Amino acid sequence: MFRQVDIQFEDFAIDEVLGTLKANTSAAGGFCFFAGVVRDMNDDEEIKSLYLEHYPEMTEKQLHRILDQAEARFGLLGAIVIHRIGSLAARDNIVLVAVAAAHRGEAFSACEMIMDYLKTQATFWKKEVTPEGDRWVAARGSDLSKEAAWGDSSA
Repeated sequence: MFRQVDIQFEDFAIDEVLGTLKANTSAAGGFCFFAGVVRDMNDDEEIKSLYLEHYPEMTEKQLHRILDQAEARFGLLGAIVIHRIGSLAARDNIVLVAVAAAHRGEAFSACEMIMDYLKTQATFWKKEVTPEGDRWVAARGSDLSKEAAWGDSSA
């Protein structure tokens, strides 16, 4: 399986990532991606910016384990995960999960599972900057419920 995991300060271009994935997965019939951006509101409060930190060696290993599970479960032909770190303004790109599979169903499911696991298992710490001050973002119960719905969450 073709794979690429990038944790970076720089922005990404969805069309370039999709081009890379298509060029490296000639047998794929379905591509799916999720792109996340920094919200300008959270819990009815204005968000000026978001600061992200991570633990490099651990985070990269976790992302590869998540991709291993998605490949085994859905027969993925390729996947690219890009997650940004550092200081990001509201509406900036923050994450991209792009997958290639033989069929659309597997592509949709794999993309969703990877994103659900990424939200709960990858060691990224997020701090929101609001007009009232900074605050660390805690895991949401809804994210944990989505992860649990996939069954085996040993990524």
